[in-house]
Amino acid sequence: MARPTYLPDNFTLSLAFTVLVASVLPCSGTIAKAFNAATVIAIALLFFLHGAKLSRESVVAGLTHWRLHLVVLASTFMLFPLLGLLLKPIMLQLVTPELYLGILFLCVLPSTIQSSIALTSLARGNVPAAVCSASASNLLGMFISPLLVGLLFAGTGASHFSLGAIVTIVVQLLLPFVAGQMARKHIGGWVERNKSKLRVVDQGSILLVVYTAFSDAVNQGLWHQLPGHALAGLVIVNVLLLAIALVVSTLCSRRLGFSRQDEITIVFCGSKKSLSSGVPMAKVLFAGHAIGMMVLPLMLFHQIQLMTCSILAQRYARRSGLT
Repeated sequence: MARPTYLPDNFTLSLAFTVLVASVLPCSGTIAKAFNAATVIAIALLFFLHGAKLSRESVVAGLTHWRLHLVVLASTFMLFPLLGLLLKPIMLQLVTPELYLGILFLCVLPSTIQSSIALTSLARGNVPAAVCSASASNLLGMFISPLLVGLLFAGTGASHFSLGAIVTIVVQLLLPFVAGQMARKHIGGWVERNKSKLRVVDQGSILLVVYTAFSDAVNQGLWHQLPGHALAGLVIVNVLLLAIALVVSTLCSRRLGFSRQDEITIVFCGSKKSLSSGVPMAKVLFAGHAIGMMVLPLMLFHQIQLMTCSILAQRYARRSGLT
């Protein structure tokens, strides 16, 4: 029996369990240093596999839809940051100032790759364009997101933004991705045949980073500093952000005359935020700070966007079947 789309998936349950383990058994000292070293390797492997999975043919096929890609990028790197700033008075009534910074960080992150493509395919949208758009968002995000963090977090004392931070992100994320692309002609077939097995590597890498991040935060008193009402407020804020992004991207795609297939791609690529890119970036951009509070909004947004967009994708698919 298939699991209803409104229930958490296995990965989300694993995330929740990882946070629970970090809350009860946080790593520290020498063990924490070993875990931090392991996360660097795991992140590099994660982005190497992302590069190896990406078909160049799909990218070329999607490149012709430059108007679509501009709309997606505008939603990802302009609409979300503007919402984060404009809604600040409302957000600070619902969450703590520390959580607000986490929300602001969420707003500057690139789109997801895997879930954007999967949902676009489920909804019968323009899959080649989704591959190109989501991949471009992630690649550009390695440069744009740190720049936006430097701009929006100026004066907060939370970010250690510098040219060195961008270099670190490029070395840890972009170079492995490029290496994966270069190796695709040799290992691409094997990667395609073992997608389900390699998903363990993808998800395991993120879980490892989340565990180390939350261990550090717990050691610094995360749960003593986070009132229960702020968690409820965080859910409300995340739902509000996603709802506005979905409505605006839908209306813009229709106003600009895109086809239904392109609209689907814009909606699902332009409303997502990447957990796999966001957590590693947080470790670099907020070095020296406990980043558990910084990535908590992103983790909640991850599940909310998956549940909501899965239901929306099925609605699109049913409408496509009637036309």
